[in-house]
Amino acid sequence: MNTPLLSRGPSLAELDERARDIFRRIVESYLDTGDPVGSRTLSRGGVSLSPASIRNTMQDLTQLGLLGAPHSSAGRLPTHAGLRLFVDGLLEVGDVGEDERRLIETRLRVQGRSFEEALNEASSLLSGLAGGAGVVVTPVRDAEVKHVEFVALGGDQALAIMVFEDGTVENRLMALGAGVTPSSLQEASNFLNTRARGKTLDDARSEISLDLDRARRELDDKAARLVEDGLAAWGGGDGANRALIVRGRANLLGDRDALEDLERVRMLFDDLEQKEQMIGLLDGVREAQGVRIFIGAETRLFSLSGSSVIAAPYMTGRQKVLGAIGVIGPTRLNYARIIPLVDYTAKVLGQVMNA
Repeated sequence: MNTPLLSRGPSLAELDERARDIFRRIVESYLDTGDPVGSRTLSRGGVSLSPASIRNTMQDLTQLGLLGAPHSSAGRLPTHAGLRLFVDGLLEVGDVGEDERRLIETRLRVQGRSFEEALNEASSLLSGLAGGAGVVVTPVRDAEVKHVEFVALGGDQALAIMVFEDGTVENRLMALGAGVTPSSLQEASNFLNTRARGKTLDDARSEISLDLDRARRELDDKAARLVEDGLAAWGGGDGANRALIVRGRANLLGDRDALEDLERVRMLFDDLEQKEQMIGLLDGVREAQGVRIFIGAETRLFSLSGSSVIAAPYMTGRQKVLGAIGVIGPTRLNYARIIPLVDYTAKVLGQVMNA
């Protein structure tokens, strides 16, 4: 697992065997129940120490910043730094079950599915399996354009088809303005094939946007609008122009503890609406191999809502990163279960994107 570049808290080397055992039990109990853990609970749960000795160790862990108390008389909960230490050093990650593997394979490997449909399905799939909200960001499209075509579908819709030099084909449904003729569609296709071919989408969009006034003089008004709308419809470029797919927000309301803190849920929903910041967070996953975990205040995005993200890059068979997919939820996520689910889903999605 890869972790964000952050100032580190205490290390496991600073904890003796007793402290590690008590710390591990507290975190595991919290992840299972969401409740604070007291010394009597631990003494009844198999810790062969007196409640007083356990309280002393818990106090030491609190002073190290690994545990906190929601109330002065309550038990202890792991802090975000404590969760980070647990995830990095004590968590025993499980494996994806055979039934879950088959479900992921079956739902993602559907013939004839478009690029966007596969991303939507992956996000929805992870949301259902992990019990949080599934998030996926469309990749930065940096392959050169090979062919562009607009095809009328009847009524007020057209299908925009873009073929890239790396073999990827993307389709987008577009709404057509009144009076768009077949000749306008063909004119727009010809213009884009001349101007965009051999360039990345980002480069083509920049050039044509700067030159839009002259382009309008070469095209009729309807074709010019198609060119403008067509370029804007594609993934790639900066955060404002890329899609962020979120599925399973309702799952975040199914957690008992979350319902007890509706203000935190509201702030989490606000965080999810910060599209550019969320895309920036997931883009950070592109720089590392394997699963990355962001816990609460480790990121400015979740500093108020105290949420966690478990994410992994999906990539081509040549290890070229396309984008990132993950799960967002409260810090009390089932890390041992969700980490391998995210990892396996990302791998299958990469294979599907490369097929």
